[in-house]
Amino acid sequence: MDSPSLHPQMTDYGNELEGMRLLVVEDDYLVAADMCSTRIRRGAIILGPASNLRRTRELLRQQRPDCALLDSNLNDTLAFELAEEFHREGIPTIFTTGYDAAFFPDTFRGNPCLQKPVNFTVLVQLIRSNAHTPQRA
Repeated sequence: MDSPSLHPQMTDYGNELEGMRLLVVEDDYLVAADMCSTRIRRGAIILGPASNLRRTRELLRQQRPDCALLDSNLNDTLAFELAEEFHREGIPTIFTTGYDAAFFPDTFRGNPCLQKPVNFTVLVQLIRSNAHTPQRA
């Protein structure tokens, strides 16, 4: 599923995301699976994926992510309520969506936003520049 032919911009896997806890919130199974596998190959610890608001909140009660990757539309439910919760909790959020950022409420227009299909190299860069740095033992 994650061959170089699918992501030509990511043919060399590294550990740029080593130890980062990423919450993946995505309702499309194939997109979620692809996003998770490519992040794991970069060293990330994946929370989820979650495909709806309820499951996302369950995961948040279990562990705090260093960054959230959030689809703005989950099964025809807009996820801006979750984005507000992430903001209140200080969880950096990157939108991965089919919508243009102009669609977003003003509150979130400054958040990083990648339109699908997501460029995974750019996503890694955004995660590294926005996520909380994981605590090392």
